[in-house]
Amino acid sequence: MLPPLAGAATLRAFYTGVPEQGTRTRGRDAVWLGHAWVDGRRDERDLARLERRIAGTGIRDLYVHTGPLESDGTLRADRHPRAGWLLAAVARELPHVRVQAWLGQKVVYDEREPGRLLLPDPAPRRTIVATARQVLDLGFDGVHLNLEPLRSGDGHYLELLDRLRRTVHRRDGVLSVASHQIDPVPGGHALAAALTQDGRSKWWSRDYFGQVARRVDQIAVMTYDTWTPLESLYGGYVAQQTELALENAPRDVDVLMGLPFYHTDTLAREPEAETVPAAVRGVRLGLGREAPSRRRFGVALYVDFAATPADWHAYRTDWCDTDG
Repeated sequence: MLPPLAGAATLRAFYTGVPEQGTRTRGRDAVWLGHAWVDGRRDERDLARLERRIAGTGIRDLYVHTGPLESDGTLRADRHPRAGWLLAAVARELPHVRVQAWLGQKVVYDEREPGRLLLPDPAPRRTIVATARQVLDLGFDGVHLNLEPLRSGDGHYLELLDRLRRTVHRRDGVLSVASHQIDPVPGGHALAAALTQDGRSKWWSRDYFGQVARRVDQIAVMTYDTWTPLESLYGGYVAQQTELALENAPRDVDVLMGLPFYHTDTLAREPEAETVPAAVRGVRLGLGREAPSRRRFGVALYVDFAATPADWHAYRTDWCDTDG
């Protein structure tokens, strides 16, 4: 199934052309790391392997899953007993890399849905800000927030980001978010939301994406689970999303496009279509057409524990231009 309102011919057209020579890593890439890095399952040998993986690449940020948040916005201490070890080890072995606490939770808008974060309630929003202070006090370099699914236009989320930005910046930290995909056709997100019971869809409007981007230091677009059945269509969709992200994000914000370092086969995802080579080619095409000279740009790799050697090889050769 193709993304609603985005025709196959249009997506295929976005995938045509030759990527420009300079559309390679800017040294601002990131990788999402699973919870095993802070709960005791990973050790020094795993860190050495990670160091070899990212050597000579553009990886600057590690988004380490430190949550999940509780439904009230708190973060239990027993969720991350080895965070101190990881932070000290990365500072010692990878001093050029920042470690951000990846905090996430499923969002609901109806108090009759227990066990999830009720975003319209101001209490959990206040608590999330306190939780941000907590992880920064532990030594994390920043906060990477991943709340989903969110309604496009949600003002509660914008208010939360305003407060988080002030708190994180007071501690010289980085605030980043994982973002929904951007409406490929103006108004399409509203139609898709109207077809759901709770008014949410996989897309944000272009304006709302820009509002979110203006409140953070980094925004990472989750460009996977796209309903595209062919590599050429998926690559075209990524190229289009890249152009839209660059068009709507301020130039002083890092825009990162998500690469699918996992292979789950679902109704929304065909792993033979959503490949790293297709995504990287799409990113390079979109970057070359919209903002080839932009330095505040990168890719984000999702996720370390599901990645194959082929995924890493494609990232290194196609995006970083290294055979290591």
